[in-house]
Amino acid sequence: MDTQPAPIPAKPKLAAKVTQVATFYNPRTWKEKGLWWTLGLFLVTYAIVVIVLGFIWSRSPGEFDPRTSALEIAKNDQKKLVPGYVTTATAIKIAETLLDKPGGYLSNDVTPPGVYLDNIPNWEFGALTELRDLTSSLHDHFSRSQTQSIDDKDLQAARSKFNYDEKSWILPSTESEYRTGIEALYRYLNRLADQKAMDGQFFTRADNLSAYLEVVAKRLGGTAQRLAASVGQIRFDLNLAGDPDARQSTPTPNQIEVKTPWLKIDDVFFEARGYTWALLHTLKALEVDFGDVLQKKNALISLKQIIRELENTQAFIWSPMILNGTGFGLMANHSLIMASYISRANAAIIDLRNLLIQG
Repeated sequence: MDTQPAPIPAKPKLAAKVTQVATFYNPRTWKEKGLWWTLGLFLVTYAIVVIVLGFIWSRSPGEFDPRTSALEIAKNDQKKLVPGYVTTATAIKIAETLLDKPGGYLSNDVTPPGVYLDNIPNWEFGALTELRDLTSSLHDHFSRSQTQSIDDKDLQAARSKFNYDEKSWILPSTESEYRTGIEALYRYLNRLADQKAMDGQFFTRADNLSAYLEVVAKRLGGTAQRLAASVGQIRFDLNLAGDPDARQSTPTPNQIEVKTPWLKIDDVFFEARGYTWALLHTLKALEVDFGDVLQKKNALISLKQIIRELENTQAFIWSPMILNGTGFGLMANHSLIMASYISRANAAIIDLRNLLIQG
């Protein structure tokens, strides 16, 4: 029987590659090549690392389930899910996402790659705007049964901390202030679930929810207008419309052209995307906490439709950049598409408020 000699095993390609890289970065090699070669190698390596991190950090966070997140904080104790628990836990999750996502909080970065990125910092500002509105509503409305109610100290502290300068990087840093705000929300959350303390309250009243939605409607309306201005608009002055006795301090033209600068279009888009991301989770949490109120007002289906419209704003962006085509041109306009979803959600919120007020 003929036998062939066993082939000599070749050196694994991976091992050879590792050896080559190790030799390339060996300090002895640097000394032989000289100072300028070493400096060039360092700069090229640094640039590659910055570019790779920039791509990784530019990805916006995904969605989460507010009720599941609240259960994780409650350590799967269903009894702790009292009214307001899911909403407060969602505020905490939004704040922690801002600080703990890949790359951390980038709006106050002063070094590469964070200092060069603008999409995620604008996304962060949008999400932070909703977080500020939510903590203000927790303090001013949800934790109060009437105008004579006493301020909740933890909610007062949280609102103050989250309104700190979003671009401060030292003494104190934005991250440290927001961490303190998160701790205040945790204290309030623990008092909500403590049936013995009886000093933490969250009132699921229709008027409380309506007051919060009024703020949301104004935010969405202004955001939709800014997005629509990507192609330029000539708008009439409607500031005094509907009230013949109304006055304003400074005169304005009857018509004005509004157009977002070309370099600011993606900034407005990602700010809107960040705000709607945070609002989407807040409304899902309110659906849980205000379920009985919404059912009684026959308004639960209206809230579900708003949530669906906001989910459309978080669809994956296939284009490598935010396009700014004209309204009926050959090229897409991502800002107008986002404005369409937001406008529909805003109209549905106005209808929902009418249901809550009128019943």
